[in-house]
Amino acid sequence: MAEQHAHRAMTPARRGLLRRLLLSGLRIALAVYLLACLGLYLAQDGLLYHPTAALPDPQSRLQLDSGGVRLNVSAREASGAAAIVYFGGNAEDVAQTLPDYAAAFPDRAIYMLHYRGYGGSAGAPREADLHADALALYRHVRARHPQVSVIGRSLGSGIAVRLAASAAVDKLVLITPYDSIERVAQARYPLFPVSLLLRDKYESWRYAPRITAPTRIVIAGRDQLVPPEHAETLAQAFAPGVAHILRYPAADHHTVLDEPGFYARLLD
Repeated sequence: MAEQHAHRAMTPARRGLLRRLLLSGLRIALAVYLLACLGLYLAQDGLLYHPTAALPDPQSRLQLDSGGVRLNVSAREASGAAAIVYFGGNAEDVAQTLPDYAAAFPDRAIYMLHYRGYGGSAGAPREADLHADALALYRHVRARHPQVSVIGRSLGSGIAVRLAASAAVDKLVLITPYDSIERVAQARYPLFPVSLLLRDKYESWRYAPRITAPTRIVIAGRDQLVPPEHAETLAQAFAPGVAHILRYPAADHHTVLDEPGFYARLLD
């Protein structure tokens, strides 16, 4: 009897009111979601790139022209045949990284790119531009050194992979890499259409199959910034026998650099 009474009490006017309230709630929820998507789209550069303002030491600074854009390179130049080209993480000041590599590889020339907007380099970082800059640096180094090894860390791993897919490098080292920035971001923001919002996707998985240079992939088992499964997926994208994994199960994204013998194992 109570159910029949409640049903009779739901008049057409009341049903119409509830329908309007429901539609209004859905419109508000959709508007909030679209605003959140817009906010993520507008904020993506700040989330992906963290330029360092410090200028490199003039004694180790090389200036490079890339399509009319003046870039800074921290370098330890040497006259030998072998050289290292290094691409750092999204908040890394490679001028501070240079001494570690100079100590670890005393017989190699070393060149570390300050991305556009980083370390006094002109411009603003964009994936296509950073790839062009990487090629410009590679050509500069290759003209002086016949043996060029490329090392990329975190964000720089995507730049290194794309370079190694389009240029002849002797060895490739990827430290805490990803299969793509898009996939990392989608896992972090699962409720948003990241593929539609993201401008710079850094699809390393797409370029990896073209690489023939011996490749070492360094995976930190406790990496929370770039979870290890992304590096595992990237390793599977290489042709059989090209990529070999070096694991540090207890290390995270940053502490992996402090592992005993870390630098000595990169190019051995």
